Amino acid sequence: MRGHLSIRTAWLILALAIFTYLFGLDSRFAPKNGDEYVYMHIARMTAEAQTWLPLQSTLAGMQNTKPPLLFWQGIASSGWGQHWSLWNLRWPSVLYTALTAFFLFLAVRRFTRDWRTGCLAAFIWLGFFASYRYGRPFLTDPPEVFWLTLPFFALLYWGRAAFESKWLFPLCAAGCFGIAFLYKSFAYVVPACFALSLWYWRFRQGSVKQVIRNDSFKIIGIGLLALVIFALWFVFDPAPDAVWREFVVGENAGKFAAGHFSYFKDLLWGADSLWMLLMMFLANAGLFIFVLLSTLAQSWRERYRLSNEEVYLWLFILTFFLIFSLPSQRSGRYLLPVMPAVAALIAMHWNHLPRWGFQLALLLELLIVLALVWFGWNLSWPFAFWHWVLLAGASGTVLIGLWRRDATKLSALVGSFFTCTLLVSGLWPLESNLGRYSASTLIAIQNQDVWVPCDYRAKDEEYRLLMPGARIHGYQQDAAHNMAQLSSQYPLFAVHASPAEQLVLCDGCKIIGQRSEMRARQNEAEILAILLGQINQNLFVNEYLIAAPSVDLATSLQRKDACR
Repeated sequence: MRGHLSIRTAWLILALAIFTYLFGLDSRFAPKNGDEYVYMHIARMTAEAQTWLPLQSTLAGMQNTKPPLLFWQGIASSGWGQHWSLWNLRWPSVLYTALTAFFLFLAVRRFTRDWRTGCLAAFIWLGFFASYRYGRPFLTDPPEVFWLTLPFFALLYWGRAAFESKWLFPLCAAGCFGIAFLYKSFAYVVPACFALSLWYWRFRQGSVKQVIRNDSFKIIGIGLLALVIFALWFVFDPAPDAVWREFVVGENAGKFAAGHFSYFKDLLWGADSLWMLLMMFLANAGLFIFVLLSTLAQSWRERYRLSNEEVYLWLFILTFFLIFSLPSQRSGRYLLPVMPAVAALIAMHWNHLPRWGFQLALLLELLIVLALVWFGWNLSWPFAFWHWVLLAGASGTVLIGLWRRDATKLSALVGSFFTCTLLVSGLWPLESNLGRYSASTLIAIQNQDVWVPCDYRAKDEEYRLLMPGARIHGYQQDAAHNMAQLSSQYPLFAVHASPAEQLVLCDGCKIIGQRSEMRARQNEAEILAILLGQINQNLFVNEYLIAAPSVDLATSLQRKDACR
């Protein structure tokens, strides 16, 4: 039942993890967050302005929604926008995720003196769905997690030498935190320095006096120097007042404003309550949620026998949870930096964890595999051969884990990577000719103004990838099926129609191109129909590019852009 990890198995899991994180990296349908569109927009606009600062945006109030490092990263990886693609924007995120996993491996291997536990910690963290969802797209999370956790990895790796260091470690930690702040927010100074204080307190055997005498100047110095590094944004930005107004006041202080009721009511119930934050923390583990619950129970039972390193990890987790329960806007994404610590704890208890948590993980994986088999069976898409190979591999892994006690744990871990890969491969036909406009269509719309449906701010950034060279504008998603309205307002537009619906063209209109697209939202009746096998007509639409030459372009350009 322990499922010992051999060297050969470790290399195979590593190869599978690398394949999972690189497969479909440029897919529009890869698990992601809608913020990626906004960040792509700011990076593209800043690159087109040929300047590092100030950041550029046509989104109202979102020019300085995040510090500049992520956008500079996108500018550099895309060659100032000359090589604009999801792959070029996203590969640095995968690199940051890989580096986090590597340093997690080094730290855990060092203090456990066991390479197997180090490998398990890295693999488990990569197997968390939150790590996969937020660790690949063009988001602030991958660099934020890396730079915030790196000083704590160093303390776990070097131990006493790092804790006793008066200059080297504090300077390196301040540099790491400062870079993290320039990626995400200066607000992380509170949980980061508070966690450091607790770690020093634990190192000093619970003596507050020793911490004050020996370590307080280091902790304060780390926090102040990190804030000085963050403050360079104000020094070099030509419009520091806009940075203060939009980022400090709007993006950070605004998160303490009362939400639905009052601050204290929102704390106790509702979508932003403390309990929902706890649920989102557990959900970050994805398929390993029940394994995490069993680890929590195991740690509680052994709370008087925990090693120093386990105590450090729990202090780190509890600190971030406590601090990020204070803003009225509570999100599981704020707790992503603690997930490597969670993975380390699971790895340390791996051999003693009960089998039921892994069995439930396997059952969840089996449910996803069966859903994807049902999905593929009810579609007439030309799935590639390797999609069925992946499905077979996932099914075999899950069944072996459920059948053999000694394979349960490692099968659940391997199955998590298969499952993530299948989430992308299941929609891969939409990344080929089925979901893209033909070359002749793209030539026809070069340097043309095209209107597309928008259901999220900056959603037009996705259409820029589909229609390179066209000038993209947005209209409200609700009008996507209204041919009469669109043909009276826009000279060149995208309209949606059900696959079972015969498109009725307006007078004088002409079809320029056609492709398939996945619908973003369904009602309860449509969801039920999908579950009953009516997938094609309820989950997908045909998108047509229509030219209506009689519409005045100048009047159309004066209409509000729904993507803004």
